[in-house]
Amino acid sequence: MSVGLLMITHQPFGADLLRVATAILGGRPPGVEAMEVVNDVPCEVLTAEAAERLERLDAGAGVLILTDLYGSTPANVAVSMLAIHECSRVIAGLNLPMLLRALTYASLDLDDVAEKALQGGRDGVLLCSRRDDRT
Repeated sequence: MSVGLLMITHQPFGADLLRVATAILGGRPPGVEAMEVVNDVPCEVLTAEAAERLERLDAGAGVLILTDLYGSTPANVAVSMLAIHECSRVIAGLNLPMLLRALTYASLDLDDVAEKALQGGRDGVLLCSRRDDRT
């Protein structure tokens, strides 16, 4: 049993990230969906769609919800799922390292998958400096 993974993002971010992750991993893992938000869709419609996806993705181990920008409509929909679906966690600030970690460790329990994803997201953000080899 694996933790389900739902990305709730601005369009087309989630599908694009999933496409890249699939290419890196050599295939699309089961139990993952990208829900992309279009700004003119009413919040009630988005919330109902997210709740339906959560139910479909939860095979008994819970669902980790990844969203792109805290405070935005996708994040607000994601956070609203915490009251609807008890066995879910939400992480905002989605990036590719976070997604890869979540997919790689989906067989762990929900809290451990969330921690691995969070760690991957943080560790994947680096300041890269240019090195001058002439000195």
